[in-house]
Amino acid sequence: MNYPKFYDEVQAIRVKDPLSAVLGAFAGGEYEFNYIDVVKSAGHSCPTVAGAYLLTAYALQSLYQKETAIRGNIKVEFKESLEDGVAGVISNVVTQITGATDKSGFKGLAGKFARHSLMDFDSKISSSARFTRVDSGKSVDVFYDPSSVMSHPSMQELMQKMISGNAQPTEIKEFGELWQDRVKRIFQNKDSVIKIVEL
Repeated sequence: MNYPKFYDEVQAIRVKDPLSAVLGAFAGGEYEFNYIDVVKSAGHSCPTVAGAYLLTAYALQSLYQKETAIRGNIKVEFKESLEDGVAGVISNVVTQITGATDKSGFKGLAGKFARHSLMDFDSKISSSARFTRVDSGKSVDVFYDPSSVMSHPSMQELMQKMISGNAQPTEIKEFGELWQDRVKRIFQNKDSVIKIVEL
């Protein structure tokens, strides 16, 4: 595969998945999600996908500290409706990492390991998302704002050319490179675009 090399520099998110252990998928149920995993699932890399990855990573770090996050033990709430804006894109990334879904997820084995009903939309929160440990009830609000990481000045003109069908191959390539450069800078400035509030 040929992709921007900074993907490999993004810190992986390690989880422990009891269902995976029981079904023999991974020894001890332990495995990692890398940024490239979510890029493959989303089909692209953008500030929204990067933000979803980061807010999940920060939330799990805050909730579990030095422990490994337990996949399937995390409830996630969004203030937007599923159909609003990029809520669906963000929730898909969060689902991939945490296992949490609204009604479509795994129903469990004899009452255990259920993943459905762990994700809510239209919640009365002010943050980008709220993550809650099911076992302890501990919650954190996560705020994501990449507006301080500006796009390159040329991107707007290049985008207009592409939309109108007038962009040359070299301009399309340049646009993609500039687009990924902003995503890279979001990761480089992650501590300034993410804010965590423990509840």
